[in-house]
This record gives sequence, C-alpha cells and structure tokens, in this order.
Amino acid sequence: MKDLTEGNVAKLIFQFTLPMLIGNIFQQTYNIVDSVIVGNYLGKQALAAVGASFPIIFILISLVIGVASGMNIIVAQYFGAKDIEKVRRTIDTMYIFIFTASLIVTVVGIYFSESMLRMTRLPEELIPTATIYLQVYFAGVIFLFGFNATSAVLRGLGDSKTPLYFLIIASLANIVLVILFVTVLKWGIAGAAAATVIAEGGAFITGAWYLNRTHPIINLSWRKPDFDWDILRLSVRIGLPSGIQQTLFSLGMMALMWIVNRFGTNVIAAFSVAGRIESLAIMPAMNFSMALATFTGQNIGANKYARLQSGLKSTLAMSAVTSVILTLVIVIFSQYVMRLFTSDMEVIRIGQEYLMITCSFYVVFSTLFTFNGLLRGAGDTWIPMLVSLFSLWLFRIPLAYFFSQHFGEKGIWWAIPIGWSFGAIVSFFYYKTGKWKTKAVVKHTTAEAISDAV
Repeated sequence: MKDLTEGNVAKLIFQFTLPMLIGNIFQQTYNIVDSVIVGNYLGKQALAAVGASFPIIFILISLVIGVASGMNIIVAQYFGAKDIEKVRRTIDTMYIFIFTASLIVTVVGIYFSESMLRMTRLPEELIPTATIYLQVYFAGVIFLFGFNATSAVLRGLGDSKTPLYFLIIASLANIVLVILFVTVLKWGIAGAAAATVIAEGGAFITGAWYLNRTHPIINLSWRKPDFDWDILRLSVRIGLPSGIQQTLFSLGMMALMWIVNRFGTNVIAAFSVAGRIESLAIMPAMNFSMALATFTGQNIGANKYARLQSGLKSTLAMSAVTSVILTLVIVIFSQYVMRLFTSDMEVIRIGQEYLMITCSFYVVFSTLFTFNGLLRGAGDTWIPMLVSLFSLWLFRIPLAYFFSQHFGEKGIWWAIPIGWSFGAIVSFFYYKTGKWKTKAVVKHTTAEAISDAV
C-alpha cells in the first residue's frame, strides 16, 4: 500500500505510474506477439479477423470494467480517509459483482458473436475465423474481469507494484503458449485465443490466492462475503458513466470498423496492426491518468485539495514529454515495426499512413486523459463520459464517414485526432469551472482546502 497524501507530488505520481506502465507494456507486448504470430503463420486474413473482433469484445466488457473503476475510486477515497472497514466491504462487493457479471457476458458473448460480426459488415470470408476467436475468448472472460478487479483494488490502495509481478508472469506465459498452440500444435486462431485465456486465468487465480493470504487489507471470505448494496449503488453511480463511456467508445470503434470494413482486407489488417502499435504508444498517457485518479481520490479523502493542482501540472508535463518522445519513435520506426506483423507491402503502407497522422496528436490525447483522470478521481465521472460521447459521435464517426467518401481510408485516420482535440478542449474548460470539487464520496465539514484547488 502507498499513501499518496504525503510527499513530493511529481515523484509519487511517477513512481505510482511506472509499475502500471511496465505491466501494461508487458500486456500489450503479448497482444502484439499474438498478432505477429497470427499474421506470419495464419496470414493477413486471420490478422484482420482478430482486429475486427476487438470492438465487439470491448462492447461486452466495458460496462463491467466501468463499474469496477467506480469501486476503485471508492476504495481510494475510503483508504485516504483511513476507513478500513468500508474499504474491505467495497472489495467484497466488487468481487461478487464481477463474478455475476462475467457469467452474463460469457453467455451473451458466445451466443451472439457471429451476429455482432455481421453487423459490422465484416467480409464474409473473415467471419468464421473471427467467430471462433470471439467464442474462445468469451469462454474465459471471468479471468479477465477477475484480474482487472484485483488490480483496480490494489491501485486504490496505492499498490501498483504487486499486480505487475503477476502480469509479467501472465505475459511470458501467453507468449510461450501462443507459440506452442499456433506454430507447434497447429490449433489456428482458437489456439491464439486459448493462450490468452489460460494466461489471464493463471494470473487471476494465482494473484487472488496470494493476495488473500498476504495483503493486510484484502481478506476475502468465499463462504461469507460482506456484500453491501449501498456501496454497489454508489459504485454504479460513480462507475456507470465510465462504463457507458467505454461502451460508447466500443460502439464507436464498431461503427468505425463498419466504415473501415468497406475498404477490404488490406485496410482492415493495416488498421488492426497499426492499432496494436498505437496501443503501446498511448499507454503512458492512460497510465498517468490512472495514477492521477488514485492520487486525486486519496487526497480528496484526506481533505488535501491543495495538492491537486500540483498533481495535475506534474502529470500534464510528464505525460506530454513522454508523448513527444513516442511520436518521434513512431515517425522513425513505424515501417520497421509494421514489417514484424506482415510482409504485405500494401498493408504496411496503409498502416504507416495511419500512424503518421495520429502520432502527431499524441500530446493532445495525453492532455485529454490527464484532465479526465483528475475528474474521475474526484468522483465526477459524468463529464468525461459526455466528453467522450460528443467527441466520438459528433466528430470522429461522422467525420470518418464523410472524409472516407472523399479521401478514402486516409479520411478515417484524420477523424481520430480531431475527436481527441475536441475532447481535450472541453475537458480543460470544465476543469476550470471547479464544479468537480463538489462530487467527492467522502464529505468533509470544512471547505477551506477546496477553494485552493483551482
């Protein structure tokens, strides 16, 4: 556990971010290895099928992950207020919710996979492969939810290191398994999905077992869990906007895939590969945002509002510098990285075109996520949801459709940073209003410190 209410602000946020970033790099690395193996051993059609599957996966898991993130904020604020009993009750409630939700998502995901793929107008020759991938993936979604819930709880407690260790083990296991299943046992696309499920399952089961016996706060009782309806309702109130935001984002990605799919297998495969590369590039901004959310939650819980402005400025600076560096890396090395996934020169050309356009706006993306991280940590999660809703559905999707009619697939790529820019501007102006300071879970009798957090 780490108390983020005392000490050097920039140092605390950086130290808290680093383990999450390393863990997510490992996680994205094994996703990238999956794509490299699929692209080189199963071909660009299989690569395109996997890429087309992810918007559907995100649609079905987003709402659950969003509610869980609400519990993360509650854990952080209760922990900042030193109310350990409510921290424990929140953790128990989270796990019960996650287990129930995972059963529903599994059934829906397996049964409706093919129908949802057809809704995206995926080329007919890709549907059987993508359906198999989705069905295997959803069969093990309880492990994904379980591990993410455990990680969210630990981050709320200020512990971002412990999940890293289990994530590294899972990443290495996934790499070994996907090579074994696809290249040796010849299980095809099902083998790639099975490798991910088994690796996540191992990480969740081992992590939950270990933490339940060694962590001073986490003490789960499977026989007598302490479920609290009030905490669940509070988590839904805080986390539902984030879940709706992620769901709308996933639906937006599905709509974007509907536009992309019109251009055929080469563009679909390029979009899939470039998206995997970009997921690594934007990961630091997302992790800085998560660290700022926990920092904000703990300091609001401790009634130390004056530290929030320093936390925001430090996060903006660190995130911006990292984004500039990664932009330069993409500009220099994007073509070489694309070659790892496929030898098809047309796919490489289109993917590099995508990356050259979007990487120029990574600083804008990091700014958007930094402001949203502070708002979420304060418990004001509706505004980030609305910002994402408008930037996606009023800008990115309509512009992607309109531009694609006149400029081809390049028009789709330009619509993405335009949406980021709108979101960053709106989030900044809302932050300046100061209304987010009234949304805390833990209420204090004095508001002297609040007035300093502008």
